[in-house]
Amino acid sequence: MTEILALIPARGGSKGIPRKNIRSFAGYPLLAWSIAAAKQAACVTRILVSTDDEEIAAVAREYGAETPFLRPAEFAQDNTTDLPVFEHALQWLEANEDYQPEIVIQLRPTSPIRPRDCVDSAVNILLQQADADCVRGVVPAGQNPHKMWRIAGDGQPMKSLLEVEGITEPYNAPRQILPPVYWQTGHIDAIRVSTIKQKHSLTGDVIYPLVIDPRYTVDIDNLSDWAKYESLANSGLEIVTPGKQKRPMPEQIDLIVSDFDGVITDNRVWVNEEGIEYVAAYRSDSIGVQYLRTIGIELMILSSELNRVVEARARKMSVEVIHGIGLHDKGRVMREVLEQKNIKVENVIYIGNDLNDLPCFEVAGWSVAVADAYPAVLRAADHVLSKTGGHGALRELIDLILTRA
Repeated sequence: MTEILALIPARGGSKGIPRKNIRSFAGYPLLAWSIAAAKQAACVTRILVSTDDEEIAAVAREYGAETPFLRPAEFAQDNTTDLPVFEHALQWLEANEDYQPEIVIQLRPTSPIRPRDCVDSAVNILLQQADADCVRGVVPAGQNPHKMWRIAGDGQPMKSLLEVEGITEPYNAPRQILPPVYWQTGHIDAIRVSTIKQKHSLTGDVIYPLVIDPRYTVDIDNLSDWAKYESLANSGLEIVTPGKQKRPMPEQIDLIVSDFDGVITDNRVWVNEEGIEYVAAYRSDSIGVQYLRTIGIELMILSSELNRVVEARARKMSVEVIHGIGLHDKGRVMREVLEQKNIKVENVIYIGNDLNDLPCFEVAGWSVAVADAYPAVLRAADHVLSKTGGHGALRELIDLILTRA
């Protein structure tokens, strides 16, 4: 069997996003997404994280990777390239364990969203092409370099960046007749170890492509990237995930069941001196429920809170409500309701935000979390909304359903 090492570089001194490799991304440390890609690949025989940071090493071990050494500081600087990191790891493994893999895979943590077959596909190409030094993930380029220019300086004319045989002015040509071009991504590099040792390169001279669907294009450099790509991770795109595989929205939807506090409301409560409680809700949720009814879908509320405000809001929305449910009983109550209504569980959506909603996630055919849900709920959900509870989360879910209909 071919010995294939997945090596994930994750230093501790990130400047753009401090501690980014262990910062939570869609419910899991960023590093965990790359470890998951290696764990779920059939071809990988060993997974190792190269880091200079003990906290990162501990997180790596928690999610299933080895950290047999801490990377020396000279290989963990802002300007450190990938090559010395890989040379150090391979030399350490050979010297200390007599371990010599044939292929090493680089999985950069900053490209966490990968197709499920990404790793195995790259390795298969490398094994099939005897002349290949490396296989690198690429996506169709968003900008065509045939329409780019060089500027020599002030007062100087521009020159086109590239020429195309048979096309006099490629910068004026329709995109469709120009040669297709691709952008390298951080999803994966599959490299023969001999390329690193003999050619002192992570790519060598003969580089084959693994063409990846551009929907998976992710490279996290700053916090605005972070929020954008978290939404992509929670969008239902089929990806490698550290947790359970996300299920798609059911083809047939008969009922939406919603928690109250933290979904219909923003999870806050105002209490006056007489103990009367007030909550804030999102008015457009009610309009959304009316639209749902036009396509034959009802909404009901299940709430652990026994409070007249729950009843009052449900009455205003004209939806059925059961409240005062025991903290650990919501899943049981939901099953009983569905049996009484003769509704199949696979045709039900549940939306929640806190730990007592998790049993309902296990019952429903599709589980949805609001954006500010408890971390364990975010991890368990099939879909995470971009809106927070009480600020349009339920309406966002309804609009998703209406758009598909």
